[in-house]
This record gives sequence, C-alpha cells and structure tokens, in this order.
Amino acid sequence: MSEFKNAIVITGVIGSGKSTVVNLLRVYGFSIIDADEIAHKVLDESSSIIASKFGSEFVSDNRVDRKSLGKLIFSDSKAKKELENILHDRIKEQIFSKANKLESSNYPYFIDLPLYFEKSPVYDEFQSVCVVYAPEQICLKRIMLRDGISLNEAKARLNSQISIDEKLRLANFVIDNSSDMKHLNLQIDKFISALKSRYKTLNI
Repeated sequence: MSEFKNAIVITGVIGSGKSTVVNLLRVYGFSIIDADEIAHKVLDESSSIIASKFGSEFVSDNRVDRKSLGKLIFSDSKAKKELENILHDRIKEQIFSKANKLESSNYPYFIDLPLYFEKSPVYDEFQSVCVVYAPEQICLKRIMLRDGISLNEAKARLNSQISIDEKLRLANFVIDNSSDMKHLNLQIDKFISALKSRYKTLNI
C-alpha cells in the first residue's frame, strides 16, 4: 500500500518533454518535487566521493561536471551502478522528506522522477504514475538538439531506459507530447479533468 496517497509521479523517457509538462503543471499551482534538482544538489554534496571513485577530472571547485560524468556512466554500466550506490539513498531520503510535508494537504502534488520505473521497487511507495509520451524519433531529435550530442549518443541514452511502450503499459495517466504546444495544453486540460474526478477539492 502506498505511503503517499496524494503523490503522482511524472515520468517518461529522455526527450519526451517531461520538463515542459512539469512547468505547465506549476503554472496551474501544483506543488512539484523535482528529483533531478535534488540529485544535482546531492551530487555536488558528494563531490569528494565522486573525485575519489571516478577521478578528480570530474570535479572542479567542489562541483561535479555532470556532462563529463554523464558521458562516462552512459557508456559504462559498472560506473553507472557505482554512482547510483553513492547517490540514491540520499536522494530518496530528501524526496520522502518533501513528500511527507505535502501529504497533509490532501491535495495532489507531483514528483518529477525521470527513472521511476527503472528504480522500482526503490520508489514503490509512489503508486500513481503519469507518463509523458513522445515517439522515439521525436525523443532522439530533442535529445540531440538539447544536449548537442550525436545520434549514437542520443540512442545510447534512450536505450539505457525502459522503453516508452513499456512505461505506457504501466501508467495510470498518459500525457501525449508528440505534437505542438496547443496539443500539449489540451492534453494537460484533459489530465486535470481526470484529477478533478478523483479530488473533489480540486478547484482549477
């Protein structure tokens, strides 16, 4: 049974446009727990451990060079696992702390958790999940444009995650972000309507 009955995880695959969806939900006044933001903070707090495990070239002025470290972990599964072992318990603790504060409102809030399915059952306390969907080819184009990387690098990052089709199968809600902003706004409206049927106190 879920410990966090008002939590809704927002997830997808890299390049699906999850961050855009989260920003739109913020505009509607929803509270968001940003797992990536927490992860970046925990990563920098762990900079000395990162330097000793992976090399001092990945750390400068007590801050981790996430782009360089990202290239390493996406190409080396052992390094990826080592990094996860360093970070995940600390990240999880901070996410749960924020969620506990929001639960008492009896109002839906969102946890922006990109790798929710990949890390389950680490996060199985959250059981309502909204998947942001976009087809693979669109995701690849977005990743290359955003990160300035090659098609092969983009494919490696996408392939390191569970496929979008599998995530769709496991979702409670789906927001289709495969078209333009007009289409996405209609999808958000549809999603909020679904929430209103669950939360009678929702007044948007």
